[in-house]
Amino acid sequence: MSDDRPVPPEPAFSLATPYRDATCGELRAGDAGRTVQLAGWVHRRRDHGQLIFLDLRDRYGITQVVVDAQESPVAHAVANRTRNEFVLEIKGEVARRMAGKENEELLTGEVELRGREVEILSEAQTPPFYINEPDAPVDESLRLRYRYLDIRRRPLLERLLLRSELVRAIRDAHHKAGFVEIETPILLKSTPEGARDFIVPSRLQPGSVYALPQSPQQLKQLLMVAGIDRYFQIARCFRDEDLRGDRQPEFTQLDLEMSFVTEERVMEFVEAMIIEVSRATTPDRPIQEIPFPRFTYEEALERFGSDKPDLRFGMELVDLAPALREGTTGFRVFDETLAAGGRVKAVTAPGMADATRSQIDELTQFARRHGAKGLAHVAVAADGTGHSPIAKFLGEERVAAIVAAAAARPGDLILIVADPSRELVAEVLGRLRGELGLRLGLAEPGVLAYCWVHRFPMYQWDTERGRWDATHNPFSGVVPEDEALLVTASGDPYEPSRQDPAGKARAMQYDVALNGWELGGGSVRIHRRELLERSFALQGYSLEQMHERFGGILEAFDFGAPPHGGIAIGIDRWSALLAYQTNIREVMAFPKTQSGTDLMMQAPSQPDPEQFAELGLRFVGIRPEHVAES
Repeated sequence: MSDDRPVPPEPAFSLATPYRDATCGELRAGDAGRTVQLAGWVHRRRDHGQLIFLDLRDRYGITQVVVDAQESPVAHAVANRTRNEFVLEIKGEVARRMAGKENEELLTGEVELRGREVEILSEAQTPPFYINEPDAPVDESLRLRYRYLDIRRRPLLERLLLRSELVRAIRDAHHKAGFVEIETPILLKSTPEGARDFIVPSRLQPGSVYALPQSPQQLKQLLMVAGIDRYFQIARCFRDEDLRGDRQPEFTQLDLEMSFVTEERVMEFVEAMIIEVSRATTPDRPIQEIPFPRFTYEEALERFGSDKPDLRFGMELVDLAPALREGTTGFRVFDETLAAGGRVKAVTAPGMADATRSQIDELTQFARRHGAKGLAHVAVAADGTGHSPIAKFLGEERVAAIVAAAAARPGDLILIVADPSRELVAEVLGRLRGELGLRLGLAEPGVLAYCWVHRFPMYQWDTERGRWDATHNPFSGVVPEDEALLVTASGDPYEPSRQDPAGKARAMQYDVALNGWELGGGSVRIHRRELLERSFALQGYSLEQMHERFGGILEAFDFGAPPHGGIAIGIDRWSALLAYQTNIREVMAFPKTQSGTDLMMQAPSQPDPEQFAELGLRFVGIRPEHVAES
């Protein structure tokens, strides 16, 4: 059979109901002669006069039903009234199909149900798109408007079932490892987590608001102070931020925390859990490398231009400075960049030496969109020599040195970015690498290439606000040998400075990436109050602000906090990657559009005036500066 979907195990509680004693995906040749009752939707209807064929569908599969006017005239009359998507209850006898009439595309394809009784449970209008043509293109807004119909189509249904298997495997792995599943509140106090909060006004305390959680960060740390030791949750989180393919305003994450652990111990458990869950959910997809490769943040940027590299293909970045150092190159852009301490780096696109002028121009525009001032290139001819518009400045020897440094082969295209900013060069080439990997089909789609990136900078300087910002979350611990760099942050008020030694501190932060996406991030936390207060001071908080925003966790640390750490992994992203999707909407039952709108439920909507009055609110408009921000 070409339909190789696994038959699910028989559930502990029978699927039989008063409407059915079998599902539409259950019957096999061994059931011939049985009298059964099915219930489901009409997937297809074919009227051959005396014979009416109905493909009856439910979540579990499709069974062909044949209603013969001679054998069952009443049932035939009812079947004659049915149309696609009618909901039916049908009783009849299972029979083997005639030889040569089997349907190898169905698990039930060797049998059919000879319908004796047909009852219409619910009629249906003509759907706005074909349910029984899963590959037919349908506008996404229409799919979202009628999401309940889209879920009836096999592709989305299969993705939701995969997501369910993923969550079940996650729960199984954590329960086996001694974790306690605890739900944390949805209505919380607003705390800085890197994005805008969704605010919920309180009726009982007029003028006060709750915030929907961006993550259960402080609560899971408090659970460690409480002695829970190992916690996990499939947590709903909310962030009021601009949307894209891997972001939604509400999302789901695996949230976990462990006590008395080191960075190594957390990563060890998470890696083992990911391997177990991946194999349970998608056993047909190989994991590229075990143990997962590990890169420091610096190494990831240098080699791949990204802190979430796609390791399914090579194309590593190459530093061209050694090949260009001796004297001046004659090419002003390179000379000025190197003199200013900047970077000249390249990525090699295999087999693209014959790229057309328009293709080169397109890649140049791509680089400029991401901040580059331009994009130089060297094409490697069949004889191994390099050819480039800038060869007249560099000379043959330096072009040959570039080809050698890039380890380029005949037929390859070397793409070069030069800029005083190391970060910008990494960003542009990293994006070029990812784009070319897709265009050239270099990544094996079925492979799961997990990796770790760790040793992130603890802080990054916010020039506009004149303070240090945590690169991940404000509770991340500092690498022990760098702890002394935070000592300067003392006294109140403390004024952060770009010259603070803390700018060189590294965090005990680790991210896990999969096929070029950040899958999740976590850290070992600061668990000592005085060190956490120093870190908050660097981030521009006075003691009063610390107590106002983080008083609960600071106070808790006074009562004995164990060393602890954890991670949060995006369930939506993980599901999407396991289901070969590039947009998390495709693995969510009821997602929002790019503008944050629910087309099916028409949300957000204007509240009833009484709801505003009850809360003591009225809408007065948005200030111009906030309109500009949005």
